[in-house]
Amino acid sequence: MAWTTLKGSPRMSSHPRPLSWIVIMVGALAFFLIYASWVLVSSPIGATVQGYFYSVGSSEKLDLPVSSVNEASINDGHSNTSLDLVDKNPPSEDLQSSTISTEVPSDSKTEQTDTTLNSQVDLSDSTSVNLTMTKEVNNNATDVANSSLPTQENSQVDLNSKTTTSLVGINSSNETDNIRMEEPTSVASINPSSAVSTAPNETSISSGDSTSTAVPASVEKPNNTPSAGCDLYRGNWIHDPLGPLYTNNSCPVLTQMQNCQGNGRPDKDYENWRWKPFQCDLPRFDPKKFLELMRGKTLAFIGDSVARNQMESMLCILWQVETPKNRGNRNMQRYYFRSTSVMIVRIWSSWLVKLTSEPFDYAPGGVDKLHLDAPDEKLMEHIPNFDVVVLSSGHWFAKQSVYILNNEIVGGQLWWPDKSRKMKIDSVKAYGISVETFLTAIATIPNYKGLTIVRSYSPDHYEGGAWNTGGSCTGKAKPLAPGELVENVHTNIMHEQQVTGFNRAVERATNGSKLRLMDITEAFQYRHDGHPGPYRSPDPNKITKRGPDGRPPPQDCLHWCMPGPVDTWNELVFEIIRREYEGGSAS
Repeated sequence: MAWTTLKGSPRMSSHPRPLSWIVIMVGALAFFLIYASWVLVSSPIGATVQGYFYSVGSSEKLDLPVSSVNEASINDGHSNTSLDLVDKNPPSEDLQSSTISTEVPSDSKTEQTDTTLNSQVDLSDSTSVNLTMTKEVNNNATDVANSSLPTQENSQVDLNSKTTTSLVGINSSNETDNIRMEEPTSVASINPSSAVSTAPNETSISSGDSTSTAVPASVEKPNNTPSAGCDLYRGNWIHDPLGPLYTNNSCPVLTQMQNCQGNGRPDKDYENWRWKPFQCDLPRFDPKKFLELMRGKTLAFIGDSVARNQMESMLCILWQVETPKNRGNRNMQRYYFRSTSVMIVRIWSSWLVKLTSEPFDYAPGGVDKLHLDAPDEKLMEHIPNFDVVVLSSGHWFAKQSVYILNNEIVGGQLWWPDKSRKMKIDSVKAYGISVETFLTAIATIPNYKGLTIVRSYSPDHYEGGAWNTGGSCTGKAKPLAPGELVENVHTNIMHEQQVTGFNRAVERATNGSKLRLMDITEAFQYRHDGHPGPYRSPDPNKITKRGPDGRPPPQDCLHWCMPGPVDTWNELVFEIIRREYEGGSAS
């Protein structure tokens, strides 16, 4: 059947008219989408969407609810940024966290009135950032948790911020937070009457309590968390109501001379102070976490009797969660924690360098000879087997010995028979050389890739004389307060020599191992209360008071009571190890 076109009917033309309509419709749709997008982004309704794609716009308002009773306000940035924690309204709800939201409620009291703020927050990756503050505000103020601004107790917060085109400066990665934390010399929680003062580019929160002992001024760092590498060794001693990590009755390996409570010391508040760095918090020692962190590894304490003091403190802490197996011998103490295959080791070495007693040149037999340019050979045999080494030395340089360098007698301590000869090296210089020698040997020995922690010179507190000339630390019940410290010249010089030797060894390191200085000297000069004093034995007839002539009884003002300040050394060791194994740099 053939189809024909009827006369007078229009001819079928399928292209010109339908194609033009398609073009018109596509153009209209494109115009509509462009217009709708402009309306969505420009109007307040689209503020949240705009925040997703373009961060926070310059015309945006932010709601910063710190809690139901605390309001945070950001003023015009021409002068400064203030963070006010003020109890303005009665609490209606107990909030555990607070959120910075990019949504704009109608009753928002926080405005951005200028894009040239001195302190701004860039919410570049998300529409909300949780803020936490561990401060306690009395009365109606509530606690706020999970903070990216971790304000520890007795802290002063400085917000040193950048100038950008957006409102705030909290980066979601927390790597570029420009927050400076400086601790005041006071302790505990925020007093409701404490002033919240504001200076340009900073917000300070001061505390009214004063039960602390400050040490040196803080060095400001960009972040307040331990992992950021804050200075662990500048801070203050704060009273700790939690008390010690163990008791003298819960540790079976405690040397009796350091068992101060067991030896009858009448006071025990010296156990209740903990070290608080200005810029971060030194975590309380968690023995389970430590053993897990050290799983399959060996920690060795090497050195003198102060090294033994620290090793026993470590064992006392770990003993609270697991009883180790004693696998030691006469040459090496070894305690094995089976649950994590962790070994704690101690090796005795008075000077850390080669020691002989045979006659040498004009030095007779029977007198200790220190070969200052040679490390202790017995120690070096074991070093590659250790993962972490903690070193202690210095105090034996006060004992009689002969100093040999380059196969020549160059000095001596309490021994120098020929006064016509000039002594080239005294005990202080000999100590510095010994530190350099041993640390250089560790840093260059093949097959050792471990972590070496050099605990700095431990201060003694003999007053009125030395350890063998009537020095005393009797009656010291609490740490020294700021301004009370009398500088110990000998301690400072020994510390200086040790640091110099340490730095020289670092420069010569070749084996890829790590050297870290645990610089406790200055902080522990304030702890004259932490020594056994006359309470060195359980003898009920021991003399603990001065005689009629004022002479003090024999006492120990060098070693540390356990529990006591020495436990802080191991909290520092834990933190240094954690930083090395989990990331972050040690100061």
